[in-house]
Amino acid sequence: MVFSSLFFLYLFLPLCLLAYWLAPKIEYKNNVLILFSLVFYAWGEPLWVLLLVFSATANYLFGLLIEKYRGKAGAKTALVSSLVLNLGLLFLFKYSAFTAENINALFSIHLPVPNIRLPIGISFYTFQTISYVVDCYWEKIRAQRSYSKFLLYVSMFPQLVAGPIVRYSTIEPELSKRYATAHDISEGLTRIMIGLGKKVILSNHLSTIVDAFFTGDLDHVSVLGTWYAVAVYAMQIYFDFSGYSDMAIGLGRLFGFHFDENFRHPFLCKDITEFWQRWHISLGTFFRDYLLYIPIFGKRRAYGGLFLVWFCTGLWHGASWNYIIWGLYFGIFICFERLLGKKRIKQIPVAVRHIYSKIVIVIGFGIFYFEKLPQLGQFFKNLIGVGGNGFIDEFTKLSVANNLYLLIGAVICCFPVVETLEKLAKKSEGRQLAFGVLQAVCNGVLLVTSSILLVDATNNPFLYFRF
Repeated sequence: MVFSSLFFLYLFLPLCLLAYWLAPKIEYKNNVLILFSLVFYAWGEPLWVLLLVFSATANYLFGLLIEKYRGKAGAKTALVSSLVLNLGLLFLFKYSAFTAENINALFSIHLPVPNIRLPIGISFYTFQTISYVVDCYWEKIRAQRSYSKFLLYVSMFPQLVAGPIVRYSTIEPELSKRYATAHDISEGLTRIMIGLGKKVILSNHLSTIVDAFFTGDLDHVSVLGTWYAVAVYAMQIYFDFSGYSDMAIGLGRLFGFHFDENFRHPFLCKDITEFWQRWHISLGTFFRDYLLYIPIFGKRRAYGGLFLVWFCTGLWHGASWNYIIWGLYFGIFICFERLLGKKRIKQIPVAVRHIYSKIVIVIGFGIFYFEKLPQLGQFFKNLIGVGGNGFIDEFTKLSVANNLYLLIGAVICCFPVVETLEKLAKKSEGRQLAFGVLQAVCNGVLLVTSSILLVDATNNPFLYFRF
């Protein structure tokens, strides 16, 4: 089941909210959320919901064992067992086929290649359970003794299948006591409508432009057409993934949960380090906190840690070499900026920094798009005009002309428009009232427009479901 579907918007969510608000106690409300979350996941993954429950149960027990044997060998044994189980399951379902294929290619042997369907959301809920167990071991949190509360933490449908990666410490108090105020409901509905609009109105239509240029043979795509299409793809990915995060955060607010932000207008960055402080924040902070500073060969090595983080960042996104290249590509620029130093970077004119960062980001999303290495090689050739495709072609001109308003709207929405209007509204009560009315009208327009566009949509998944 996906958020951007009429079934979810007009049946599943209203029924869930009704049952939740009718439940008299927090324990009953939690049980309602667990039930609907398991139904939500089982709707598309009827078998793998058992894997989700197994993972939650095992890590719940590991947390209790760590608490019981605190300061003893048993706690470390529980931690190691949890990591082996979690990473082992992730490897089995996500990377076993990739590993077998590469071993076969490297050594000219014929290992059987597993054909296992990837459970939706396994990368997200596995990282949540890992962060929980590690934080228990590091004594940052106490182990949760209520199984139902822990199962709710792992299975909560707003963030289950595509993030953000929610830390247990972020919502621990709200598992036992929370209130959805009128402000929470208002803000939650607004975030849901914004996220829905990002996905249905912007991302889905931007994807048709990208498909027109990048589906099939790339030999016919001109230099400008390649740059144009990959820039559009960068915006498509942003609106798709940030749209899901907006909806997840908004849905959480309706139930009284406050998730951390996952995107902060990343295209406003002036360098690559800042880009990754604004993009997929929950993943970046996960690797920073749990991987960056671990000892490598017995010592903490700054650049070795960075290499490991960016290798894993790429690999996390998929079992394909282009994702690994993508991660290391950004890692190289992060290392370069760290070597250069913040003071030197700030001395570079802001305009130059913006141009540099956008070129690096756009090329990076090209690496992200092409999973087949021959196509990726052709993409790089097209960027610099190798192959005689010409600088510009009529198809590119026609695409820009036909989609001009969509492109302008997409660029504008990369900026903090809502936040700016909100700040201006706070200066007087009259402005606040006007902003509230405008917000309600815009929410209605986004819902109606998105609903109309979804009528003929047969399948409307978010791109990050596959990760």
